[in-house]
This record gives sequence, structure tokens and C-alpha cells, in this order.
Amino acid sequence: METAVEAALDKKAIDLIVLDLTGICSFTDRFLICSGGSKPQTQAIADNIAVTLREAGIRPAHIEGEAEGSWILMDYVDFVVHIFTPETREFYDLERLWRQGKRTVISEGAGR
Repeated sequence: METAVEAALDKKAIDLIVLDLTGICSFTDRFLICSGGSKPQTQAIADNIAVTLREAGIRPAHIEGEAEGSWILMDYVDFVVHIFTPETREFYDLERLWRQGKRTVISEGAGR
């Protein structure tokens, strides 16, 4: 998960939040939720996460939304990455939907 966070930050992802869903969610342990300012930026964030994790030997079980770019979901089984445009993130409001999870806000300068 930390590698995915760093890869997202490398492409200037904003508003990063990790939700620990252990014991709450049946299909994953954590969400990484972040935003990009535009569809091309969300796609660049997703590409960088995929390449960086692949180089670390971690492959996704499933990716969807890359072509459209307003909500990209990357399922790595133990964690799921959600990359949104700001409008789409506000509309779906996963943070509210999964508010039982323990929230960790990642500052844009983390690890730098």
C-alpha cells in the first residue's frame, strides 16, 4: 500500500486518504482514495501506480475505468485504489459510505 501511495504522490495526486476496513469489508482490507485535477491526471496517477507496483511484483486482480478516467478502480485484493476527479469523488462520497473505517489522511509531502 505504501508503494501505491508514493506512486500516487509522484503524479501529484491530491486529498489522499487510506481507509482501514479490516473486519468491516469482506472483499478488501484497505482503500486508498485520491483525486487528480483532470481525467488525464487520474489516468497518469493510475498508470504510475500500475507500473510501480508491477515493478515490485504486485499485479492487480482487476482495473476498471481507465479509459473514461473520472473514477479509476484498481483492485489489488488486499487493498483497492480509487482515483477520482473531484466532482466524481464528491458525488460517490466513499469516505461517507465507509465512514466506519479508520481514516488516515496522507499529506501531499509525505515521505519526501
